[in-house]
Amino acid sequence: MVDDAEPSQIHIPVMLERCIELLAPALQTNAPVLVDATLGLGGHTEALLRRFGHLRVIGLDRDTDAIALASQRLDAFGDRFTAVHTVYDGITDAVTGLGISAVDAVLFDLGVSSLQLDRVERGFSYSKDAPLDMRMDASDPLTAQTVIAEYDEADLRRIFLDYGEEKLAARYARAIVRARALTPITRSAQLVAIIQEATPAAVQRAGHPAKRVFQALRIEVNHELDVLERAVPRAVDLLRVGGRIAVMSFQSLEDRIVKRALAAKAKSTAPVGLPVELPEHRPELKLLTRGAELADDEERARNPRAIPVRLRAAERIRGIS
Repeated sequence: MVDDAEPSQIHIPVMLERCIELLAPALQTNAPVLVDATLGLGGHTEALLRRFGHLRVIGLDRDTDAIALASQRLDAFGDRFTAVHTVYDGITDAVTGLGISAVDAVLFDLGVSSLQLDRVERGFSYSKDAPLDMRMDASDPLTAQTVIAEYDEADLRRIFLDYGEEKLAARYARAIVRARALTPITRSAQLVAIIQEATPAAVQRAGHPAKRVFQALRIEVNHELDVLERAVPRAVDLLRVGGRIAVMSFQSLEDRIVKRALAAKAKSTAPVGLPVELPEHRPELKLLTRGAELADDEERARNPRAIPVRLRAAERIRGIS
């Protein structure tokens, strides 16, 4: 449900100026098109539309509440902004469905949005009691409560380990299975209590023990890593030559996927020993960042959500013209 909160007060865009700097050279055409693949509350999109007077933005989001709030925020830009309700691996259909074959830039701001974190009833936060939901799209059938209630111990251990990189995955999975046999686990506070009870005191002093478990559940519920694996190559394929892509990740699993996807298209595919590199083997991308860039100290102090961000960017140098 959409409330009366002002979107600009809910969300502070992360690494805004650096993203604009990286994407700007691709937005100098007469009628540039940018895809904001993770629209959220529209902070990055609003800044880009203000900065580039002829820009058109296609904003994608799976969260209908986010689309409603962002559309309200961006209403003044008229037909320069178009919202599409889709998961970001649907980027190709979203763009071509609007009669567009290639775009000038794509921006990804991954992870859970400010809207989702700040609305307690969505169940994303381990610090506030709420139903175990965690769906980015409320129409999806799978919830965190279903995962906790129905996954067997081996599958719980797997997702905590693979998606949360949680060293105590086996201990937590065992504790959850034991607890749910006594009473249904339906709320975040119940799950946090189970995890805390199963955590050695020395580990608890190193940070909140539920953080990685909640991350893993969120990724499982929303299939985030599978979606990202598909989305980045599809976004690159939509770029015209000279077009640019920028991706902000907020945890190592996301960043690893982005790094691998961009690096794969930034190297020659010529067989070893081939005396001349044929045009079709030349790299499709040129990397624009040296590794992953971080937010500066000033931004990290001003906006704590910028602390974990990792930004990578690339330019298309071969392909669609």
